Amino acid sequence: MNLKLKGRQPRAAWLAFAGMALASTLTTFEAAAAETGSVERGRYLVEGVMACGNCHSPRDADGNVVAARNLSGGLAFDTPAFAVTTPNITPDPETGIGTWSDDEIKRAIVEGVRPDHGYLPGTQLAAIMPVNFYKALTPSDLDAVVAYLRSVPPVRNKVPEPVYKLPVMREPYPDAERGYTDVDLGNPVTRGAYLATLGHCMECHATRVKGVPDYSHGFGRGGFEFLPIMVKGYPASWQGSVAANITSHPAAGIGAWSDTEIRRAIKDGYKRDGRRIQAPMAWEWYGRISEEDVAALVAWLRTIPPLE
Repeated sequence: MNLKLKGRQPRAAWLAFAGMALASTLTTFEAAAAETGSVERGRYLVEGVMACGNCHSPRDADGNVVAARNLSGGLAFDTPAFAVTTPNITPDPETGIGTWSDDEIKRAIVEGVRPDHGYLPGTQLAAIMPVNFYKALTPSDLDAVVAYLRSVPPVRNKVPEPVYKLPVMREPYPDAERGYTDVDLGNPVTRGAYLATLGHCMECHATRVKGVPDYSHGFGRGGFEFLPIMVKGYPASWQGSVAANITSHPAAGIGAWSDTEIRRAIKDGYKRDGRRIQAPMAWEWYGRISEEDVAALVAWLRTIPPLE
């Protein structure tokens, strides 16, 4: 009997070793799959919902994004508060964010502050960066955004140094201040509100009073005017635009629009009458949003009180 047990010991040891090796392999595959999933989720957010390239990517003379220089710095803004060119957010170590830690990238996204080292250490990002909206990012989505930014090709492109004419001011966005959980996002209307927050819709579509967004009395009413004198980087043919009323008002807003017409405006960039929606409306990026998420956005838009 003892001899039989001794004969089985090498086989048992081998089986135990094989089991551990298999478990280790499966764990590695699972980790790789999770990382891939995180990067793809980040791609969906950065290149779709958040429309980062709408500001951070350069365009050619026809207004098309230069794909080879994606996210390497793009539009320039000259306002009474600041004159800035959107920075390079590729992983280039000298002109981009390649030397930033994950936590430093997160801090820039949700707090609007540069790292305490390197170029312009510890300074605030200009108010054109919608930090007050990105604060809503769930922890997993924020991780995914960072993972994707790590994955994009580095592009060497040094942009001009920013000029701050006034202290950086940001108006807190109520939905971002309240925050969201993964459980919240199971409700289509709440999910639509979350997506609209990440898409920073009210950065443009909220009426402003003395330059400050009025989220209490002008939520979705529109009226913010973009002029060629204040935004550089669009084609010479761009004559500016005015943010539309996207409340549920049947005449002044989109209350009388069908779901299909609203979807077409978001994803394809066409008004109800067939005219093209002008920049900076980021329909080129929003066109990548899934049909399920667009339906959630439409459901949320239906809940915005009518304002004329």
